[in-house]
Amino acid sequence: MKSIDRIPTSKIQRAGKLVSTGAKVGVNFLKYYGEKITKTEEEAKENLNKNNAEDIYSGLKQLKGSALKVAQMLSMEKSLLPQAYVDKFSLAQFSVPPLSSPLVIKTFKNYFGQHPNHIFDEFDSESVNAASIGQVHKAEKDGKQLAVKIQYPGVADSIKSDLAMVKPIAIKMFNIKGKDSDKYFQEVEDKLVEETNYKLEISQSKEIAKACVHIPNLLFPEYYDTYSSDRIITMDFMKGEHLSEFAKYNSDKEKANQLGQALWDFYMFQIHTLKKVHADPHPGNFLINEDAQLIALDFGCMKSIPDEFYIPYFELSDKKIIDNPELFSKKLYELEILTPTDTPEELVFFTAMFHELLSVFTLPFHDSIFDFSNPEFFDKIKNLAERYSKSTELRKFNGNRGSKHFIYINRTFFGLYNLMFDLKASSVKINQFNNY
Repeated sequence: MKSIDRIPTSKIQRAGKLVSTGAKVGVNFLKYYGEKITKTEEEAKENLNKNNAEDIYSGLKQLKGSALKVAQMLSMEKSLLPQAYVDKFSLAQFSVPPLSSPLVIKTFKNYFGQHPNHIFDEFDSESVNAASIGQVHKAEKDGKQLAVKIQYPGVADSIKSDLAMVKPIAIKMFNIKGKDSDKYFQEVEDKLVEETNYKLEISQSKEIAKACVHIPNLLFPEYYDTYSSDRIITMDFMKGEHLSEFAKYNSDKEKANQLGQALWDFYMFQIHTLKKVHADPHPGNFLINEDAQLIALDFGCMKSIPDEFYIPYFELSDKKIIDNPELFSKKLYELEILTPTDTPEELVFFTAMFHELLSVFTLPFHDSIFDFSNPEFFDKIKNLAERYSKSTELRKFNGNRGSKHFIYINRTFFGLYNLMFDLKASSVKINQFNNY
C-alpha cells in the first residue's frame, strides 16, 4: 500500500479536501441520473453507492483522524448503510495508507524529542498496521519485541472542526432534529478527545487488563510508560491475525465457540461488573493467536455506564418488562426515548417501534445459550433497520431519541453482535460471566 508524505492539518486544508470530495460525489450523481435512462434503478443505484463509497473513503483516508474515525464507526452499522459503504469504510478499521518513513521519524521526534533509534535497539519505520488515529511499528528493546503506536500529526487538534464538517451529513442520515441534538455530537467529540490522549489509554488499558485477566482464553499486552507519551504508546508485540481474517477461513466449531465465549464474557463482565466498557468492538482491535486465544487491544474508547442508564437499559432485556405495556412505557421515559413533550401520535409510533426493535435486539438475553452463527437473528435486525430507514412516517418525527449514552452502548452491542456472527460462535453461554 502506498504511503503518504503529509496529512492536511489546518482547518482550511481539511475543509478543502472535503469540498473536493463533495464535488466528486456530485459528478457521481450526474452519472447516476444518466444511467437511470439506460439501466435499471437497482443497477444505477448500486453503481452510485459504489462510486460514492470509493470517493468518500479516498478523501477521508487522506485526512485520517476524526473524519476517518466516523467512517470506521459507520462501517459497524451494517444494517444502516448500503453494502458498498460498509465494505469500503471497513478498511478504516485496520487498513489505511500509512505515513511514509521520513514522516514517521519526524512525527516521533516531535512527540518524544528523540530519534526512535536512540530509544529502541531496533525500530522499523515501515508500519505494520495503520488505522484512523494512529499506526503501529515494530521495535525491540533488550530482546523484547514491542509494538509502538504513533498518533498521526494534527489529529488531536482537528477533532472539533472535523466533526463540524461531518455533522450536516450525520443529521441528514439519522434524521436528527431539535436543539437537544448537540448532546449527541458532544458525546462523540468527548470520546474522540479521549482517544487522542494516549496517557489515558495506557491507564485504561492497564485497568481493564488487571480486572479481566482471569477470563479464560483472553490475553492483553503489557504497556510501557517509559517508552510512551501523550501521543505514543509502547506495548508488547502480540502475535496473531485480525479477527476478521481468522473468521474468513476458520471451520473449527470448537475454536469458534471458545473465542466467542471469551469475547462475550469479556464484554458482559465489563458491562455488568465494571460498569465500564471497551466501546470500540471492531475486528481491528482483536487478534487471534495460534492457540485460538483472543487478544484485546486499543482501549482508547472506554464508556462508563451510569446507574441511571444501566438499570432501565438492561431491565428492557427482560421479556416480562418488554411485554408489560405499563412497565415498558416507564422504561422508555427513563431512557428519554419518550418525552413529556411528545404528541399522542409520537407516543404511539415510538412505543410500537421500540417494542418491535427491542423484542429482536434483546433475543440473546432470553435464553441461557445463544447461537450467534444463525443468520436469522441478524436478518431480523437488518430487515427492521431497512424498513424504518425507509419509513416516511418516521421522517415526520424527531429522530433525536434517547439518552446520549445510547450512542456508545448501542455501538458496543452492534459491534459485539457482528463479531460474534463473524466468528460463527454457535453455543455461547450468556450468563457465564457471573462465574468470574
